[in-house]
Amino acid sequence: MGEKMSRRPYVREVPPTSWYFRMPRYMRYMAREVTSIFIGIYTALLLCGLANLSAGPEKWDSFIKSLQAPSSVIFHWLALAFALYNSFTWFNVAPKALPLQFGEELAPDSVVAGGHYVIWVLLSIFILFWAGVF
Repeated sequence: MGEKMSRRPYVREVPPTSWYFRMPRYMRYMAREVTSIFIGIYTALLLCGLANLSAGPEKWDSFIKSLQAPSSVIFHWLALAFALYNSFTWFNVAPKALPLQFGEELAPDSVVAGGHYVIWVLLSIFILFWAGVF
């Protein structure tokens, strides 16, 4: 009557630094999270560019010249690749994160993800047109 349990509950050990090596899904998740570091650095670079633009033509010219260095070009290509990877993976999980429901029916995953891709392409074309590329 009222005896205490002598067993300890099971606690699963989770390695704090290598848990994501267990499954490919976890690796893809961590790869997407790492891409945000490059996107954050690129955002800071754009803010530095705005600061140099507002500081005058001399600062702006030196900033543009620094962007032409080989290391800067490599960084921009890496940032673009990581931004594309991040975008594609988020658009592919959008149906799970944002399911569209019409009455009792859920929209097919391909419709939700496809809608994101279509809007992305249309916005890109609009921005390129607005910037004078087309």
